[in-house]
Amino acid sequence: MSYPESEMQHRTTIPVVDRSIGDLVSDMARMGFQAGQLGQSLRVWENMLSRDVTIFLGLAGAMVPAGLQEMIAYLISRRYVDCLVSTGANLFHDLCEGLGIRHYRGSACADDAYLNECKIDRIFDVFVSEVELHRADKYISDLVMSLRTDITYSSREMMELLGRDLPETTILGAAYRAGVPIFVPALSDSSIGIGMVIAWRNGHRVIVDQIRDVDEITQISEKSAETGVVFIGGGVPKNFIQQTKVISELMGTYRGGHSYAIQYTTDTPHFGGLSGCTFSEAVSWGKVDKEARMAQVFSDATITVPLVVHALRERVARRHSVPRFTWRGSELDLVYERS
Repeated sequence: MSYPESEMQHRTTIPVVDRSIGDLVSDMARMGFQAGQLGQSLRVWENMLSRDVTIFLGLAGAMVPAGLQEMIAYLISRRYVDCLVSTGANLFHDLCEGLGIRHYRGSACADDAYLNECKIDRIFDVFVSEVELHRADKYISDLVMSLRTDITYSSREMMELLGRDLPETTILGAAYRAGVPIFVPALSDSSIGIGMVIAWRNGHRVIVDQIRDVDEITQISEKSAETGVVFIGGGVPKNFIQQTKVISELMGTYRGGHSYAIQYTTDTPHFGGLSGCTFSEAVSWGKVDKEARMAQVFSDATITVPLVVHALRERVARRHSVPRFTWRGSELDLVYERS
C-alpha cells in the first residue's frame, strides 16, 4: 500500500505553544496512536457538519452518571447530532438530573455494605441516593398512568413525553426542543422499564412497540442523503444504528453504508464483540461504506468526548444544514434545511 505524500510530511511531535482546545485536538491528528485518532475524529465530525448528512449518535455505558449529560445535551441542542440511540439507563439518570436528583463524586474504595445501609448506590466512584432514584421511578410510573392503553407507543414517542417538561440542560429536554428523535431499543432493561412495570402491576398496561422503533429509525437512514455515526461506547445502541443498513438492503432501499463513522470506546476488537469491532469489519457487512471517512478512538469516552465537544464549539459556528423530521404516526418525512 502506498500513502499520499501529504500524509508522510509531518513529524508526530507537536510543539508546546499557546493554543485553544480546538486547535490542540486538531493538531493531535498529527500524533501517533490514540491521540492521532482523536484528532482525526474531530476532522471527520467537522466534515459531516459541512454536508447534507444525518448524524446518528449511539450512547452506551454510564456516561450520564459520569458527568457527560450536558455535553450530550449540547450536541443535540446545537444539532451536531440528529438522532440519538441510547441505553435506557443513561436517559433515566438524565431524567433524575432534570428532577434535581444529583450524582456526586464519591470513592471506588468505599465500604459498599455501609453504602447499602445508607441507601446510597455506587457506580464506580459516583454516588447517588437510592431513595431519590425511587422518586424518579414513581415519576415515570405516574406519567405512564396518564397515557392511553388502547394504542402502542414507540420509544421515540415515549422519550418525547418524558422530555417535554425537562430543562434544556438535560438530554431529553434538549431533544424535545430541537426535534431530535431518541430511540431506546432496550427500554425494559432500565429503570424506565421499572417505572413502567409499576404502572403495569397497577393494571395500566402501556405497550412500547420496539419493532416500530426498528422501522422508524430505518426510515431515517433510508430517507437521508448521507448518514454518519458517532458511537460513545458500543453495546445495543451501536448495533441498533448499524442494522438499519442491513434492513435497507433486505427491503431493496439500500443506498450504501454510512459515509462517516466515529467511535470512542474502551472495548477492543480481538474478543469478537460488536462494541469493539472495527469499522473495517462493518464494511464487510455493508454497514459502513468502503470509502467512508472513519476514526476509532480506543480510550475512555469521559476523557475524549469533552475535548471533542469543546473543539466543535470553538471551530464550528454554524452547520451547513440540518435534517428536519416530520412524523405522521410512524411515517417520516425528512428534508434538509440550511442552518
